[in-house]
Amino acid sequence: QVQLVESGGGLVQAGGSLRLSCTVFGYVYSSFCMAWFRQTPGKEREGVAHIDPDGTPSYADPAKGRFTISQDNAKKILYLQMNSLKPEDTAMYYCAATYRSYGSRCGRGKNEYKYWGQGTQVTVSS
Repeated sequence: QVQLVESGGGLVQAGGSLRLSCTVFGYVYSSFCMAWFRQTPGKEREGVAHIDPDGTPSYADPAKGRFTISQDNAKKILYLQMNSLKPEDTAMYYCAATYRSYGSRCGRGKNEYKYWGQGTQVTVSS
C-alpha cells in the first residue's frame, strides 16, 4: 500500500548542492522510520542518513556536516539536502521507510526497511 517516489537527483559539479525529495504515497497507520541509502554498481547499498519517528536525525560519517535529512509530516515528504558534494557521493540514492513506534529509534541497515523507492541518480563531477 505504501509507495515511495524519489526526485531531485541530477548532475552537479564538486562543491555544489542538491536536494532530494521522497514523497510517501498511501495511508500511514503509524509512525515511520525514514532513511536515505545510496548504491553504486557492484557495491553494497549503504545508509546515508535516517530520521526517527520523533524527528531525531542520524548520519553516516561521510554525510556528517554536509547532508541534512528532514521531513514534512503534513505533506509526507522526506528530504535530503546535500551540500559540498564530492565525486564519491555519486550513486543511486534510495528512499526507504518502515513502521516504527513513535518512541523508537531507527536502524542503519537496509534489511530493517520494508518500503523502498526506485531511486534517483546523483552524479558529481570533478
